[in-house]
Amino acid sequence: MTKPIADVTPNTWDFLKLPMIKPTGFREYDARWKFPDEINLPGMTALGLGIGTQMRLHGLEPVIAVGNDYRDYSLSIKNALIVGLMQAGITVKDIGPCITPMAYFSQFHLNAPAVAMVTASHNPNGWTGVKMGFQRPLTHGPDEMAELKDIVLNGKGQPHAGGAYEFVDGVWDAYMDDLVGDFKMTRKLKVVCASGNGTAAAFGPALFERLGVEMVDSHNQLDYTFPNYNPNPEAMEMLHDMSDSVKASGADFALGFDGDGDRCGVVDDEGEEIFADKVGVIMARDLAKLYPGSTFVADVKSTGLFAADPELQKYDIKADYWKTGHSHMKRRVHAIGALAGFEKSGHYFLAGDIGRGYDDGMRVAVEICKLMDRNPDMKMSDLRKALPKTWSTPTMSPYCADTEKYAVLDRLVEKLVAKADAGDTFAGKAIKEVVTVNGARVILENGSWGLVRASSNTPNLVVVCESSESEEEMRAIFAEIDAVIKTEELVGEYDQTI
Repeated sequence: MTKPIADVTPNTWDFLKLPMIKPTGFREYDARWKFPDEINLPGMTALGLGIGTQMRLHGLEPVIAVGNDYRDYSLSIKNALIVGLMQAGITVKDIGPCITPMAYFSQFHLNAPAVAMVTASHNPNGWTGVKMGFQRPLTHGPDEMAELKDIVLNGKGQPHAGGAYEFVDGVWDAYMDDLVGDFKMTRKLKVVCASGNGTAAAFGPALFERLGVEMVDSHNQLDYTFPNYNPNPEAMEMLHDMSDSVKASGADFALGFDGDGDRCGVVDDEGEEIFADKVGVIMARDLAKLYPGSTFVADVKSTGLFAADPELQKYDIKADYWKTGHSHMKRRVHAIGALAGFEKSGHYFLAGDIGRGYDDGMRVAVEICKLMDRNPDMKMSDLRKALPKTWSTPTMSPYCADTEKYAVLDRLVEKLVAKADAGDTFAGKAIKEVVTVNGARVILENGSWGLVRASSNTPNLVVVCESSESEEEMRAIFAEIDAVIKTEELVGEYDQTI
């Protein structure tokens, strides 16, 4: 295998034949690059050869399910990836265009030991990438990604005879059957379905029709130019648009899906955006009655209510706070036998009797509709208002280059831990502890907290704050975190702020 290089440039002879891969595209739990600035098609073929080689190193049967999202360049990228997989002697089962959770499902449906999904998820156009996994329902974590990076960048991919290709029909229908089965709503619901013209536009409307839910359309025409907004249900632009649709239509709530359909955002009947961690608490309260004594995993960006909510405590629910990231969360849910995992970004990992353990925005939509069916006298706003009141920021992302962000974060963690060790106050409160499992979560004596960590997907840091007392305290916590961040000259502007 030719060793990839990072300094080939577009519109050159070498760009047509030499694999060009920027090393920073290999992230903690998937791979993402700007195309064609950071990876070219020969680079994607080298990645496919690397994944196939890694499969053989792990002793897997040489069969992989492969899909792609609805970006205009994803098909050519998938085909380049497939060439590399076949060079490694892998039999490729191509399920065609799909959302990421349908690709995960295909591993079970086709009994395939591996999966590779070509998608940039919610990243803007110009990005591409691959989410891959060997041990269903898990996907690659830091160890597997480091191993793959070494294979690809150091030219260790090994060609092997026996590669084959098959296009597989019927996965869509099987996936829908798996999601819904014979369930039908007994309660009338009107729901805004928002997909931002992304790949989920091909799935959401069909799902609601099958559930027997009246759907209000919001940008469900497939359009890879994303003419309205980038499909990211964590971004306020999408949430505000969903809110406008609810108010205009009188819908019971809105559900919004990200670019590859593995995340779900919620706006209630009053047009209030409910951040995904709070939706997780609402779902956990409902599931706790059906499955008392369960464990729920929450990522470190999530509300403290999973541990503090009296309603969850009544049912002996255990809360486990873990590393942010879909791969980390899937593994944690699987490892400790949790019923579900909830991530503030909108990834939900429903396991046990309610799911297969991978993140699936469509599965979340089904379970929210079932939740509303079990609570026929409740509005979504009633469920929101029933939660203990907290004040939280959106997820904010100041710029920090991929090559610098982890070193910057290490210094920020040191500074925040030092403040705690020195007995400094934070937003006028004593610091109870600083949790450093994933960045630094500074927890105050009253349970309020602020977090800074490094984004695993983009050149950014991530900042989230929550107060159990007031908006004023929330802003004060952010000001404290931001003051420490501003001591680092390599950190740039925020994408949004409070």
